[in-house]
Amino acid sequence: MVVRPPLGDVSGLPIVGPFAENWANVQKFQAGEGDVLIDTYPKSGTTWISEIVDLILQNGDKKKAQRGAIFERVPFLEFAVPKIPTGTEVLNAIEPPRVIKSHLSVQTLPNTFWEKNCKVIYVARNAKDVAVSYYHFNRMALGHPDPGTWDEFLNNFMEGNVAFGRWSTHVKGWWKMRQQTDMLYLFYEDMLEDPKREIQKVIKFLGKDLSDDVLEKICLQTSFKAMKENPKTNYTAIPSTIMDQSVSPFMRKGICGDWKNHFTVSQSERLDEYYQKEMSGTDLSFRFLV
Repeated sequence: MVVRPPLGDVSGLPIVGPFAENWANVQKFQAGEGDVLIDTYPKSGTTWISEIVDLILQNGDKKKAQRGAIFERVPFLEFAVPKIPTGTEVLNAIEPPRVIKSHLSVQTLPNTFWEKNCKVIYVARNAKDVAVSYYHFNRMALGHPDPGTWDEFLNNFMEGNVAFGRWSTHVKGWWKMRQQTDMLYLFYEDMLEDPKREIQKVIKFLGKDLSDDVLEKICLQTSFKAMKENPKTNYTAIPSTIMDQSVSPFMRKGICGDWKNHFTVSQSERLDEYYQKEMSGTDLSFRFLV
């Protein structure tokens, strides 16, 4: 039986236990000129946007995007698991400019990213679909605490007692930060609705000029079906002792509205109340259906 580590704490933010143990190295990390940061609350399209960004920077060259798994091409800053190189170790061995993945909140991201004026791409997703996706991820990601029942996990999610804390604090913090830094704030639901339009935004933000043919190729290569079947993006390279995909696949559905298959009426009402309370006083809003 696998013993799952309890959550750790860094600066008041709940985080995966082994990640917290490597926190000193995360704080010491030095961003470089030209680095691009991809930040999300977990299960908000992180792998999707990472593959999009890498393909854009490779000018849509599919072969170059096969040079390594997505977690090698876009290393995870705060990642730390016993017997595997940490995210900081991997990143420190790569010369800038790099593309860096993180789930850290605005408050806990190392200051070096602001000091170096790094470009930031943030993707946000509606709370109901995030909760469902995060629940299934916690079932199979053995570095996270056991999620318990769906109802127990939903309560913990709304209270912020899950890795990376409250969804609302995360999305609002980055929404506010977009006014102060070189940042592109995207919505998962918009990406589903019109991927070509949203990918074009990323191309422009990264200062690239790609043809319509290349844009079309990137759209095809980053479709959910293509990425689910691609061993470089579907995380099947990760040992089952870390992610047991026999419990739940890493890439599960990739849709908007799957929450309707999980929430009871009362659970939906509870999250609606949570959403109204947490999002009052901000102009940030989400679509729960597309």
